[in-house]
Amino acid sequence: MPSLADHQSNSFTKLLLLGDAKSGKTSALWSLVKAGYKLRILDMDNLLDSLKEKLLKECKDKLGNVEYRTLRDKYKFLADGSVVVDGQPKAFMDAMKMLDNWKYGDTDLGKPKEWGPDCILVVDSLSRLCDAAYDFNAAMTKAGKSGEVDGRAIYGAAQDAVESVLANLTGDNFETNVIVICHGVYMTLPDGQKIFPQGVGQKLSPKIPQYFPVYVRFKNFAGTRTIQITSDPTIDLALPKIEAFKDKTLPVETGLATIFDTLRGKSTPAIAEVKPASVVTKAPVSAIRRR
Repeated sequence: MPSLADHQSNSFTKLLLLGDAKSGKTSALWSLVKAGYKLRILDMDNLLDSLKEKLLKECKDKLGNVEYRTLRDKYKFLADGSVVVDGQPKAFMDAMKMLDNWKYGDTDLGKPKEWGPDCILVVDSLSRLCDAAYDFNAAMTKAGKSGEVDGRAIYGAAQDAVESVLANLTGDNFETNVIVICHGVYMTLPDGQKIFPQGVGQKLSPKIPQYFPVYVRFKNFAGTRTIQITSDPTIDLALPKIEAFKDKTLPVETGLATIFDTLRGKSTPAIAEVKPASVVTKAPVSAIRRR
C-alpha cells in the first residue's frame, strides 16, 4: 500500500505563479539558477531579456544552466486593420512536441517528464500558451452547415487542450519540477471579485489552480514587489509547510529559491543574502543557452 512518506511531492514541486504584467515574474527565476537548478523554459512570451540581465549581474557562470525555446505564431495586418495569423498556426503543436520530447535542431534534451528533481520546466506564460491553443483550434475547426464557424466549439476545444496540458504537467508520472507563469483576471462571483489565472475564456480560469499544490502571487505592495503566499479575500493561494515561513510575503529577489528549498528541505540563507553586482555586462538574450 502506498505511503504518504513516498509521495511525489517529496521530490518535485509544481508551482503556479500569478502576477500582473511587469511584476518581476520572469526575472525572479534567477534565484533558482543561483540555487543550482537547471531551467528549461518554454518561452511563449519572448520576454526573457530581464532574466538574462539578472543572470549576467548575479551568476554569469550559470548562464549555461538555462535552456529555452521561443515559440510564437507569426501575425500579419490586413487591409481592414485586423490582425490574423500568418499561415498555419504552429506554436501550440510545437509546444506540445517540446513537452513530450525537448528536441529541435541539434538540441535533444530528452523527455521533460524524465528530467528529475534538479531541473525545472518553466512555461512562460500560460496566457500566451492559451492564445496559441485558441489560434490552433480556430484554424482546425470547420464551418457548419450555415457556413459559419461555431466560436463556442473553438473555445471549448482550446480549453480542453490547455487543461490536458496542465493535468499532464502536474501528474505524478511527470517527474520534473514545474513552474507555470500566468497573468491574473478579475471575475465577479456571488461573494465578490476574485482573481484567477487568465485562461481561454472564463470557464477554464477557475479550474487552473486546482491542478497545483503550490500557488503564489507576485504583487506590488506599497511600492515594493513581493511574493504573496497567504490567501486574502480576492485570491485563494496554497503553499505546503506554510508554518516554515515567518512572513506572509517573500522578497521577489530570492523568494522562489526560498520556496523550493523549503519544500525540498534545504536551507537558503546564502541565497537570501546575495547582493547585486556592481558591474553590468551587456549581452544578447542568446547568452542564455539556446542550442
